Amino acid sequence: MLPQFGTAVRKNPNKNLNKAAAGEIGGGAADQASVDAAWLVLEAANDLGDHAAIEACRRVIDAELNGTVAGSADVDLVLGYFR
Repeated sequence: MLPQFGTAVRKNPNKNLNKAAAGEIGGGAADQASVDAAWLVLEAANDLGDHAAIEACRRVIDAELNGTVAGSADVDLVLGYFR
């Protein structure tokens, strides 16, 4: 019997589908947009000395890096920062 290709990388091919059905996967592009915005806001907040915005940006970025969901208040602050 020949070995199947990709079995070392993907042990459960339906894992992401199961997560999507359970609502465990975030919005994808929307989550990435908030992280990209967080990096821009973080730079501006550092320049302005806005410590509350700096902490909110760090929480949004950390949540993305840890695979968790950022708090809605932090995401709202980041996305509305330049308005």
